[in-house]
Amino acid sequence: MSLVNVLFIMVASILVFFMTPGLALFYGGLVPKKNMVNTFIGVFFICGLASLLWVVIGYSLSFSGQGPVVGNLKALMMYHLNLASVLPDSRIPLGLYALYQMMFAIITPALFIGAIVGRVRLPFLAAFIIGWSVLIYYPLVHMVWGGGFLQHLGTLDFAGGTVVHINAGVTAFTLSLLVGPRLDRTLRHDNQALVLIGTSMLWLGWYGFNAGSALAINEIAVQAMLTTTVATAGAMVAWQGLELIFQPHVTLVGTCTGALCGLVAITPATGYVTITGATLIGIGGAIISYLFVRFIKPLLKVDDTLDAFGCHGISGIWGSIATGLFATHAVNPAVVHNGLFYGGGWQQFLVQIGATAITMVYTFVMVWILYRILSRLLPVRMSARDEVRGWRSEVAE
Repeated sequence: MSLVNVLFIMVASILVFFMTPGLALFYGGLVPKKNMVNTFIGVFFICGLASLLWVVIGYSLSFSGQGPVVGNLKALMMYHLNLASVLPDSRIPLGLYALYQMMFAIITPALFIGAIVGRVRLPFLAAFIIGWSVLIYYPLVHMVWGGGFLQHLGTLDFAGGTVVHINAGVTAFTLSLLVGPRLDRTLRHDNQALVLIGTSMLWLGWYGFNAGSALAINEIAVQAMLTTTVATAGAMVAWQGLELIFQPHVTLVGTCTGALCGLVAITPATGYVTITGATLIGIGGAIISYLFVRFIKPLLKVDDTLDAFGCHGISGIWGSIATGLFATHAVNPAVVHNGLFYGGGWQQFLVQIGATAITMVYTFVMVWILYRILSRLLPVRMSARDEVRGWRSEVAE
């Protein structure tokens, strides 16, 4: 066992957990004051629900067995696992790796909450997250990281472009479409200080997300920290430049949104690309997401309140495909086929397109089915009165 790597992944796990309350502050600062408490609860309650669900069934479906789509149920409640056994590559205990992956299972459903804030009942949301985790998230973890067919196909996803961001983004879009728009679609950003604090917490936590995915203190982890930083910086500056062109003034919300798009875009590629590749990926993510949010989203008339699809979905799709352009064996020996721009031909690029498309279609279809089933069993939306007034806890009242 490598005690240095153990400490590293323990810290990385804490940082990834730190992202979820950061996201609660980020989303809470973007909504009107009347929706702030509801948004905080809608994000933060997932920390408890997803943690228990991961232990009961999530790890088993994600990492047990070698099925092409999903694991088996042999590790329910993590029985029959030697949690002290050491993983051969990183030399960390299996239990620590399971804990680290649990943090991903917490933050991922929290991401799509931004699409439906202020209009969905908490019981429905809890039931949906349980079904979504079992039917969509855990199978995607298995497909990409747990020995499933996308992993065998050669999909490169260092820290969650397909599993986390495309998945959450498409879920956000589909839920927005099915739940329907808010009664009042005006949106005031009532606490931009919280937006800045939340963004800072997310950026900090993302180092655990990306560098931690190396699972060891090595040159790949260092590369991931560097690429995460430059991609985020490039996206932030690019978004500010676009605001100057189209508005023309720079906004704090836009600056934070640009940084978030850079973090999302680099996630699948972070341990596979050079500094130059990371910068281009970050800038590209900001440009594509900005153009989508400003020009395409209004045409779709889908009320994705806080642009969860516009940021996580669009930048995640770009980052996943761009991995097939910029990945290089020179950075990471795990890259078997270099990206298109590094002389590797079309193979990895086409694999990334295929994995991205499969993730999008699978997520959309399963969310649609799950929603249709649950909406027959549970009321989905708040009453019109509560939606207009805003939901508040008794303490807040």
